[in-house]
Amino acid sequence: MDIHVKSETGRLREVILGLPDSNGPVPKLKETFDAKSYESVLRGIYPKEKDIKDEMNAFEAVLLKYGVKVHRPALVKNCNQVFSRDVGFVIDDKIIVSNVIPDRQEEIDAYDDIYRQIHYKQIYNLPEAVHVEGGDVVLYNGVIFVGQYAFSDYSEVKTARTNRLALDFLNMLFPDKTIIPLNLRKSDTDPYDGILHLDCTFMPVGKDKAIIYKDGFLNPRDAAHLIDMFGKDNVFELTKEEMYWMNSNIFSISEDVVVSEEHFTRLNDHLRNVWGMTVETVPYREISKMGGLLRCSTLPLYRD
Repeated sequence: MDIHVKSETGRLREVILGLPDSNGPVPKLKETFDAKSYESVLRGIYPKEKDIKDEMNAFEAVLLKYGVKVHRPALVKNCNQVFSRDVGFVIDDKIIVSNVIPDRQEEIDAYDDIYRQIHYKQIYNLPEAVHVEGGDVVLYNGVIFVGQYAFSDYSEVKTARTNRLALDFLNMLFPDKTIIPLNLRKSDTDPYDGILHLDCTFMPVGKDKAIIYKDGFLNPRDAAHLIDMFGKDNVFELTKEEMYWMNSNIFSISEDVVVSEEHFTRLNDHLRNVWGMTVETVPYREISKMGGLLRCSTLPLYRD
């Protein structure tokens, strides 16, 4: 299998989509990995398996409509396998297998049959001390943006998934690319006050546009730098409520076509009427209660 990804918006040809078939029981509060799941368990609104299946089936139908080859991981019973973006990511012709948190290690094994189709020299396993998940890695015009949490309490924060050593590793693998670290605001229990991954606060779309929630960054200069890079007219700024519902976590099939959640009214109108994009909408609100949305559910393998 050839793998090739240089951007978030190149025409998608092959992708791994997570699996909704055996999510297991509702986790206990102490077993949740992110603030949105914590809130869902606390409020008794954690999504039902049937709803998760229905939403992922709708997403898959859109991918197939555009001729995308969809791979699925092997089934692990009683395991939440929805968010394949956490498990790995492709940059250029290399796939990096994430060091996920220990409680999720069984998810990695479910990708073995897919990885066997990729040349072993293109698969990179991280050293134990290097932590990075695919949601924290965003590609744009030769730049690798990396969401991180580079502070002394890193090991105590559940939602801190990418550390400083990830930057060194990516610099070693991709010496010709510019790597920009962005420290994210974190909270393990308040989804209005914390960012799980970079793609929950920033996402390029089209050729030169971006969706940004400015307050997701610990340093305001990081948000200002991103807006300067894209240009103010090319940036759609999210409100706190829109960030909470994960409006930045939409998924591009190409520079002209995006898949978005059906409730993202303001964003979808802007994408269609101001930026002239085709917006395919699907229901994904139940899945969002587990801390991820459309981009989180995908691991692109090949983009033109």
